[in-house]
Amino acid sequence: MIKYHSLSAPIGRFSIALIFIISGIMKIPAYDGTQAYMDVMGVPGFLLPLTILFEVIVAIMIVIGWKTRLSALALAGFSIITAVLFHADFGDQTHFIMFMKNIAIAGGFLFLIAHGAGAYSLDNYMKNKAQLL
Repeated sequence: MIKYHSLSAPIGRFSIALIFIISGIMKIPAYDGTQAYMDVMGVPGFLLPLTILFEVIVAIMIVIGWKTRLSALALAGFSIITAVLFHADFGDQTHFIMFMKNIAIAGGFLFLIAHGAGAYSLDNYMKNKAQLL
């Protein structure tokens, strides 16, 4: 059981972070359309490069388990903010589902904040290394 427990953490981190890595990368070929959508929704389109970098870099930090609690807090906040800014049209079923998806993802990140990155992570490696010194 212990082996499954230790493997669930990196698999879980990868699973929850993958949506942000893919989303960030997919914004690049759809740059003009994404920037226009942001502008229409009241978010300055010039923030798109920072958004792409944030999504990809912070999600990779989650995958490798580095600064996991801080990264999870950042992506939880990002998920809630984007839910409110882009998907708060509850009269539209698709937007309602997207809103709830973002809230669920934020909940997953709260688990990471509460429990940490797990055994197979840079956070754990650095903690164990510091204890040896």
